[in-house]
Amino acid sequence: MDSTIIVILAVLAGLGLGAIGGYFGLRGLTSKSRAEAESEATQVLDEAREAERRILLDAKEEAFKVRSEHEGEVRERRTEIQRTEQRLANREENVDRRASNLEKREKGLTDKEQAAEELREELGLINEKEVLRLEELAEKEGLRLEELAQLSMSEARDELIHRAEEETRHELAVIYRNEEQRAREEADEKARDIISLAIQRLASDVVSEATITNVPLPTDEMKGRIIGREGRNIRAIEKATGVDLIIDDTPEAVTISCFDPIRREVARLAITKLVADGRIHPARIEEIVIKTQQDLDQTIRKMGEQTILDVGVRGINPELVKLLGRLKYRFSYGENVLQHSIEVARLAGMMAGEIGANVKVATAGGLLHDIGKALTHEVDGPHAEIGADVATKNNAPEHVCTTIREHHDDDHSSPESFLVAAADAISAARPGSRRDTVEHYIQRLEALEEVGMAFDGVEKVFAIQAGREIRIMVKPQTIDDVAANKLARDVSKKIEETLAYPGQIKVTVIRESRAVEYAR
Repeated sequence: MDSTIIVILAVLAGLGLGAIGGYFGLRGLTSKSRAEAESEATQVLDEAREAERRILLDAKEEAFKVRSEHEGEVRERRTEIQRTEQRLANREENVDRRASNLEKREKGLTDKEQAAEELREELGLINEKEVLRLEELAEKEGLRLEELAQLSMSEARDELIHRAEEETRHELAVIYRNEEQRAREEADEKARDIISLAIQRLASDVVSEATITNVPLPTDEMKGRIIGREGRNIRAIEKATGVDLIIDDTPEAVTISCFDPIRREVARLAITKLVADGRIHPARIEEIVIKTQQDLDQTIRKMGEQTILDVGVRGINPELVKLLGRLKYRFSYGENVLQHSIEVARLAGMMAGEIGANVKVATAGGLLHDIGKALTHEVDGPHAEIGADVATKNNAPEHVCTTIREHHDDDHSSPESFLVAAADAISAARPGSRRDTVEHYIQRLEALEEVGMAFDGVEKVFAIQAGREIRIMVKPQTIDDVAANKLARDVSKKIEETLAYPGQIKVTVIRESRAVEYAR
């Protein structure tokens, strides 16, 4: 019994001790968890505070930025308001000034109206009887004038109006003639200065080259060697060069004839080399001709390059340079085309510089304006169109191509085209530049005289100065001085419309009146 109680007590004591130990153990665990929770809470709280601080800083920075922008806008608006106020103040000042001026004008008008009213009242004081008397006298004078002139008032008025119209028309014609003459003199003087300056700056030699080529020989025996046995040498030369070789009685010379100047030059050089070498036979002829063609191609290229350098034109395609060199061997009316092109380029460039046009375009257009003549034996069509097409295909500037195409047209799309056409006419018309046939010369003179004789009142017409001036003798009974001026203008327009000519043609109308009496 006692042992059982002891066991029970021991069990109870053990349970109590276990409960106490469990209590204190649980309490220790709870304290540890609480400490950890407090640490985590503190950390979260610190992070929240840090986030709050960053948010506050960002908010303050954004607020400062917004405030700065707002202040800038406010300043701009304030400045604009001040400007507007200044403009309004200026407008008010102008309005006040205009109002003051209007008041002064109004006062002046009032004073003038008052003076006019006073004058009107003074004029109104004229006696009505005096007015009636004057009207009666005027009527009597009118009737008396009608009796003396044998004309009614309406007829006299019509006659006066007709005379006034005739006098006014005559005075207007005289004024028009004087103004036109003055304008023409000023324009002619200015144009003459420009053209004469360009011509004086460009002094060129008179044409001396011929279109047929003669090859000198050391002796007449060389003619037989050129002909060869049974003519085989001359046939070989003509076949290789494409020319006609003329061997006649001309002492110590043979003549080369060909439509192509390049072929003619190849033949001349080849024959000169064969004569100097002395070995003349078909194989040697073919070899020399091939070598001469190659040398001439190089010479043509160098000639074109040298021309480009002399004139000062840049950016020309090598194909155009080669064609330009070929013009050295081309002649038109006895005038060397390359020399003519150089003249036109320099004249056009000088005149362009004088009037303020594009000097580069005028110079390049003048140099290339006859480039089509290098191909006229190979391509059909006018040389102006051929040259413009070739220049376009070789990437020449559009304005330069236009001057080439228009240098023989009456209408020009640019000042440079007109200058190139004028320079072309000047170069072709200068003394000694070209040789012309007598038939063509006579036809031009007759055409000019026919144009002048086509007008009424013309008695005689004379074309003088190689067709550069036409003098018209008129009937003085039919044409007066004013009509003579109009006739000169009409004839010049008719010549421009119907004839083609280089340069310009002067039209002079001469009216002569003679009074003849005899003393007996």
